[in-house]
Amino acid sequence: MGLSIPHLLVVLAIVILVFGTKRLKNIGSDIGDAIKGFRNAVKEGEETKTTLSKESEILEGEVTHKEKDKV
Repeated sequence: MGLSIPHLLVVLAIVILVFGTKRLKNIGSDIGDAIKGFRNAVKEGEETKTTLSKESEILEGEVTHKEKDKV
């Protein structure tokens, strides 16, 4: 009961008639831009986590140094 190739071709023809080929090109480029943006956001998130973990290590060393100064 799945979609066969003739059914998919009919759906594709209807979509082309409704939206036109120019809009389909724009939709494809918009989807590509959205995927690129998502990938960049994921990379930035991972870099931020790495930077924060490095900063937290430095802060632990600084706190130890301040405790020595107070004594």
